[in-house]
Amino acid sequence: MDKLFDKINGFIARFVHSEKLMALIRKVISKEMFLYLLFGVLTTVVNLAVFSLGNKAFDVLVSNVVAWIAAVTFAYITNKLFVFDSKSWAAKIVLKEVASFTAARLLTLGIEEIGLVVMIKWLHWNEALTTSFISGEMVIKIILAVIVVILNYIFSKLIIFRKKAE
Repeated sequence: MDKLFDKINGFIARFVHSEKLMALIRKVISKEMFLYLLFGVLTTVVNLAVFSLGNKAFDVLVSNVVAWIAAVTFAYITNKLFVFDSKSWAAKIVLKEVASFTAARLLTLGIEEIGLVVMIKWLHWNEALTTSFISGEMVIKIILAVIVVILNYIFSKLIIFRKKAE
């Protein structure tokens, strides 16, 4: 992952000729933030793929919960191992992480479910957002996914995988 991050930094540096701007970019897009965004995108892909498959057979809210379970499992493993570098597999630590990770994700699931109900079932925005390429439900799901990714990062960084001060 370090090599990939370094290559991306080098690629950006070829186009940004200001040292001040490049320093700001490096500050904003740290390795941790880059990895969180990368795995956040992959988690979202897992979520959207399972949601899309489930939406063909189940109600939108049921397929959203199934997609959430698949995505949270994927996210916990990638966040623990690659993003926040939490290497301990001691039962006490893993149980604490899993409990707080699941609680935070349940909170954001609730926010997402409320968003789906309000935007699809009450406001019927899905009808206005449907195109020949993508369903309105999927557009709304993507909008809510962005909000959820931001909230999940905040919870993971500040609570779940917080590094203890030495």
